[in-house]
Amino acid sequence: MRHYYRTHISPDAVLSLADEYFKALKLERKSSESRSREYSGLLGTLALTVGPEGGHYTRIEANTNQMGESRLDRNVKRFFVNVHRAADPSHALRAAY
Repeated sequence: MRHYYRTHISPDAVLSLADEYFKALKLERKSSESRSREYSGLLGTLALTVGPEGGHYTRIEANTNQMGESRLDRNVKRFFVNVHRAADPSHALRAAY
């Protein structure tokens, strides 16, 4: 499944957060380049790519080898929440209903 997110923090900061977050999920970093990472473990395989988009934004693209809403996909979405918190620590996340 493919996921996208856009943030204000730098690509290097996003990759640093990813290394911490996915290591805690017991996913091993299989490959590492300047703007991408590949993690693999019991949950599946994740390819993460970051890069500049539209000026001061950073685009994050996450591709998993899972079909549908897997545990890995849910954890990718949680990672995006962590990125959001890093970009704006004062923002309170709450349900929109």
